Amino acid sequence: MSRIATSAESYAAQFAAVTRTAPLAGPLASLREDAFRCFNRLGFPSTRLEEWRFTNVAPIADTVFQAPAAGGGFDREVLDASHLPRSGGPEIVFVNGRFSPELSDGSGLPPGVRVRSLAALAGGGPGAAAARLGRLARFENRAFTALNTAFLQDGAVIEVDGGVVFEPPIHLIFVSSSAGAPVLSSPRVLLVAGDDSEVRVVESHAGAGDAPWLSNAVTEVSAGDNAVVDHYTVVRQADTAFHVGHLAVRVGRAGNFSSHAITAGGAIVRNEAEVVLGGEGGECTLNGLYLANGRQLVDNQTTIDHSMPHCDSHELYKGILDGRSRAV
Repeated sequence: MSRIATSAESYAAQFAAVTRTAPLAGPLASLREDAFRCFNRLGFPSTRLEEWRFTNVAPIADTVFQAPAAGGGFDREVLDASHLPRSGGPEIVFVNGRFSPELSDGSGLPPGVRVRSLAALAGGGPGAAAARLGRLARFENRAFTALNTAFLQDGAVIEVDGGVVFEPPIHLIFVSSSAGAPVLSSPRVLLVAGDDSEVRVVESHAGAGDAPWLSNAVTEVSAGDNAVVDHYTVVRQADTAFHVGHLAVRVGRAGNFSSHAITAGGAIVRNEAEVVLGGEGGECTLNGLYLANGRQLVDNQTTIDHSMPHCDSHELYKGILDGRSRAV
């Protein structure tokens, strides 16, 4: 067996409820349905799969996580207690994957830089940016990416027009709130940086609650020709929480992409970075720092596709392990 059996009936019932209460139109609806069929076929991965050989996700598969009907349970005081970094730039907050306007501050964005809620775009018909969803983060052989896409309801869409340089970091804060039952949170980010643009984005993931939660995040980044994109991921989940992140990137001609994955909490944390250098002269840098103790497991998986000539890539991952913690 290369997969772990799941409570398919439970997730099927939840999927039916999500499609009924948060319907999407056109290509996004088809994308979500295709993803759930794919998840049903794949199931959660087992250690018989080479890329999961050292990471046993049975604790995730054995728990039926509930997709919340709405975000909630967080106010500014609880959010500040999460000890997430403050970026000094715009802060956009999502609770259980849903945009929280009352906790967000999108001021300071210049013309040519737009940060919008995916639900707002989808509600008015998919725009050019929303139509890009799923093109980079393919789910045919990725169960967690399929699960995220199947339960797609909201997310952050960042568009930077060609030639625009925005130096302050755009901070996306994703918090999970579990009250009494295990919660499935499905953060989604789409970043489209036009030719000759520059932008910096920070993703922070944390949570609070008595029950465990699964934060299953997917980020897609399209960096145009000569674009410079600097991306940070900070994971500070509770010791009883699980976090799986898939970062899918395409870099254009002479573009430059850098990723910095910082992990400082979570029972099981897996960070997947998949970069395609799709234009001649492209460059990417993948860095990682992890701190783990107790029985925590941190798994960093990277794939870089030099699909065009004269491209450079660099990787550096360092960590500190204490107790019986492990890293891959």
